[in-house]
Amino acid sequence: MTTTSPTPPGSSHTERTPLLLPEIEGQMIAAQTEHAQKVSAHQALYDRFSRSQKIRIVTLVAFTGLIPLFIVDSFVPSIPRMAEDLHSTAVVISLAVSISAFAGSIGTLFWATYSGFYGRRIIYLISLPLVTIGSFGVGASRSVTALMCWRVVQAFAGSAGMSLGAGVIGDIYKLEERGTAMGIFYSAVLLGPAMAPIAGGFTAHYSSWRVMQYAIGLAGLIMSVSMYAAFPETSHPGALGVDRLTAEQREKRGPVLLNPFASLALLRSPNLAAVTFATATALLADFVLVVPIASTLGARYNITNEAAIGACFIPLGVGNFVGAPIAGWISDRQIIKWRARRGGVWLPEDRLRATLAGSLILVPVAMLLCGWATVFVDGWPGLAMNLVGFFLTGLGVDLVLPPVGSYAVDILHDRSAEISAATAAARNIFIALCLPAVLPLIGTIGVGWTNTISAVLAWIGAGLLLLTIRHGKAMRQWVDVGFTTSEESN
Repeated sequence: MTTTSPTPPGSSHTERTPLLLPEIEGQMIAAQTEHAQKVSAHQALYDRFSRSQKIRIVTLVAFTGLIPLFIVDSFVPSIPRMAEDLHSTAVVISLAVSISAFAGSIGTLFWATYSGFYGRRIIYLISLPLVTIGSFGVGASRSVTALMCWRVVQAFAGSAGMSLGAGVIGDIYKLEERGTAMGIFYSAVLLGPAMAPIAGGFTAHYSSWRVMQYAIGLAGLIMSVSMYAAFPETSHPGALGVDRLTAEQREKRGPVLLNPFASLALLRSPNLAAVTFATATALLADFVLVVPIASTLGARYNITNEAAIGACFIPLGVGNFVGAPIAGWISDRQIIKWRARRGGVWLPEDRLRATLAGSLILVPVAMLLCGWATVFVDGWPGLAMNLVGFFLTGLGVDLVLPPVGSYAVDILHDRSAEISAATAAARNIFIALCLPAVLPLIGTIGVGWTNTISAVLAWIGAGLLLLTIRHGKAMRQWVDVGFTTSEESN
């Protein structure tokens, strides 16, 4: 009779574990290999272009992004001369700023939606010639009606520059480099607020406001040729809508009809709605300062020369130019710093920490400084205080816009142009709705209280940024609009 030794407790586990180890080890190795392949494939998307090619691409899109800024900012110092030339009033001509903002809002949605389907390059090659046509039309206008109509065409076409530019940056730069690249892009683009008013005011005073519009048209033509010759398609392979069409669908003639307003649905995300409102209130401060400048600084300090009024924009533009690259660099450092603190865990809201100095302090304080200095301080000290406030406003606004732009691209990378357009469109609509009230408010309650209202709005926006930084992860779970995962971003 054969006897069997009793099995000690736990011996079953001891005997089976060695049999399971090879299987578990194989699964782990396979998982690690698969992850490494995904990471390698993801990194390869950003290695398609050399460093020099990326610099060329950013330079081209930055110059294209300058055009919509020139369309807006070169117009403002010319408003009094336009009103005189077209037998109208400054209030009526100022409406062209709001109308063009609405047209630009629709344009950003339209161009971004179709760039996600057909690609970035073809959209640039269509929109830039339209800038030329619209600008020549504005320059040739002999009535207020014609001016308004051609401004719609000009602003609609020019709006492609900003929304597509942010999308292109997302196409070619990886997460840890994106903020810096976005900052450089905004820094170059936002030379517009410094250069355009001077150019517009100078040509209006010494020649004609029409000359500036023809110059913008010529710039559109030059950039059309440049983009055709030197700009490659930057969209990720297989990511475009046209890439997913069947052979039969591709053979069908005619353009595909898309809904340009569909991307606005992305703003149902609490995160995106909050940061978009924050950028809108910050950027509104710029417009509250510059749109009525002839009626505020010009009237208060007896500045009647359009070129001199345009020169008052220089500190604002310098602030933009300095702030954008700083903001981009800081936002990248915040991502790296906080991810390291969490042991490699990425939270996209960390990038928004770079916005707080601008949104909480610089923008609202500068608005209060400009408003109440204009009311209480006479002569050159008052003007000097305003110019300091202009610089701080430009600096503060650009400590907000680039990090928020990068954040939107980070969390919706596959729809980067669309979310950039949606946020820009919502921002422009908000500003367009507010602008018609600025001059009447200044006339009713004064520039000090008008600027105070703008400062309070900026503080509300800063509060929403703080809320998003602290609770962004939970907020993203409330409404998921297809957010990029940590694995897809690394």
